[in-house]
Amino acid sequence: MQPGKELIGVVGAGTMGNGIAQVFAQAGFSVVLVDVAQPYLDRARSTIERSLAKFVEKGKVTPSNRDEALGRLSTSTSLDALAAARFVVEAIVEDVAAKTALFAKLDALLVSDAVLASNTSSISITRLGAATRRPDKVCGMHFMNPAPLMGLVELIRGEATSDHTMSAAFDLCAALGKTAVEAADYPGFLANRILLPMLNEAFFAVMEGVGTPEAVDTVMKLGMNHPMGPLALADFIGLDVCLAILQVLHEGLGDPKYRPCPLLRRMVDAGHLGRKTGRGFFSYA
Repeated sequence: MQPGKELIGVVGAGTMGNGIAQVFAQAGFSVVLVDVAQPYLDRARSTIERSLAKFVEKGKVTPSNRDEALGRLSTSTSLDALAAARFVVEAIVEDVAAKTALFAKLDALLVSDAVLASNTSSISITRLGAATRRPDKVCGMHFMNPAPLMGLVELIRGEATSDHTMSAAFDLCAALGKTAVEAADYPGFLANRILLPMLNEAFFAVMEGVGTPEAVDTVMKLGMNHPMGPLALADFIGLDVCLAILQVLHEGLGDPKYRPCPLLRRMVDAGHLGRKTGRGFFSYA
């Protein structure tokens, strides 16, 4: 798939969806961003405009490049707007029922050779593919957050995903200027299979009084040369998202080492989800 020749669909206008739509638009693709309500789409477009404005300020793109990218981006509250798309990336809530229902709808709507990709960070691609009549054309396409800045895309091969589909996904990542790494369809794939147990151990360290959140993050930043401490990173990801991924790991692998920290559960129950709520392990007034 080449920029300017194929329509790309993105479903879900949240943090990941709008970032993914921006990446495609900047790379020269025509993009339709779909969500259930216009206010979500308006907010997403404003976020993309601010992001591109920062790129202009830093000299990474020209004002004309910014305007061209915005001109390639359209929005809609109807999935019908994706009927002509040959590649669709799903970026809705991390919920199996919601994703499988959406994949079934997209399968009935799109042309037979269109590829369906999910930005899921942990849910089975095989299970999503089974909700369609084209499991060979379903793959995982897990962008890192924030998508416009991060260079990695994790590509996940489901049980039925074809070589042709994986090749198309690799080619698309190259056109986006991203590095793609293939992962097998196991809970958490590669990125979160490694990352979330580390974050979970940081949660336990705080719960057990081994160190304060500040101490934990300072050790990992200055001692392990991490650019961001694990607790600040968890706040950035969203503690509810961290909990959801840990639950998938725990249930899918059956190993007690993935048991979500009780402190994490308590914080999520309290609505302290990190940056998006203004409070997590740290305060964001």
